[in-house]
Amino acid sequence: MTRGAREITLRFLAAPTDAGYSGTVGGGRVLEWIDKAGYAAAAGWSGTYSVTAYVGNVRFSRPVEVGDLVEATARVIHTGTSSMHILVTVSAGNPRDGRLHPTTDCIMVFVAVDGSGRPTPVPALVAETDDDRHWQRSAVQRIDLRAEIAEAMAAQTYSDAGTAPRVVLRFLAAPTDVNWGGKVHGGIVMRWIDEAAHVLATQWTGSASNVAVYAGGVRFYRPLHIGDLVEVEARLLLTGTSSMHVSVHVRSGNPAATGELALTTHSLIVFVPLDAEGNAVAARPWEPVSDEDRALRDHARALVEMRNRIDDARHIP
Repeated sequence: MTRGAREITLRFLAAPTDAGYSGTVGGGRVLEWIDKAGYAAAAGWSGTYSVTAYVGNVRFSRPVEVGDLVEATARVIHTGTSSMHILVTVSAGNPRDGRLHPTTDCIMVFVAVDGSGRPTPVPALVAETDDDRHWQRSAVQRIDLRAEIAEAMAAQTYSDAGTAPRVVLRFLAAPTDVNWGGKVHGGIVMRWIDEAAHVLATQWTGSASNVAVYAGGVRFYRPLHIGDLVEVEARLLLTGTSSMHVSVHVRSGNPAATGELALTTHSLIVFVPLDAEGNAVAARPWEPVSDEDRALRDHARALVEMRNRIDDARHIP
């Protein structure tokens, strides 16, 4: 990728170590790939270190098999003063026939930062083709919708008054989690989100055969440092016919400090239970008990409607 190029494609084979509990590549690993491709495009366009600020509407439409040839393509579609909106698409298929099939896509937002970690200007993207203009309009349309989703997510209360099933994972951020800027890689954080939600889905269904079909509203509030104590809390918000909507908060801080851990990332992820043949089956229903339970259930339903509006924005003329 040359300096200032607007698109890059990463190609590699899905390894056995990428497999999740269903036997196919785990959703968390795909989220890592998405973040790496997005970062490569952002760093190449800006010429400086860039941080993940937001990841939206990741829909897993097709599983990636171990041994598949994977292509993760990241394309800059809109720029702000210091932000870069990047469309990332992932395709995969058997390398023996070379036919790759779309598996997921999303739009990410990166922010370019200087050596002190402050936002720094990026080159403006000039739309040259009808396709460029389409994606630029789509990105601009999504800005207000993302702000609406972020406001709705931030307004919710998550306290001990809630009775919904929850899982809390706690561990130290390891040196192997480091990114190119010395912080924890955004893709690693998204994998933690997937793993915590998977544990919750497994406990709720009594089976490890659950897969992520959607991840969105992934907002990064502050960097997470190597050596930090990390807490990943997943809470069930809503069950549908065959879906479990899970809110995940990632918090971190100095393990030697006595204060509360600070919120670093918040996301919503949807899991679906599978039968032995890999087909979606009915999810065990959960009924809210407390006022907080009901408020979060209604919040999850509202987010579904907002996500649908973002999908509509993708197809604006």
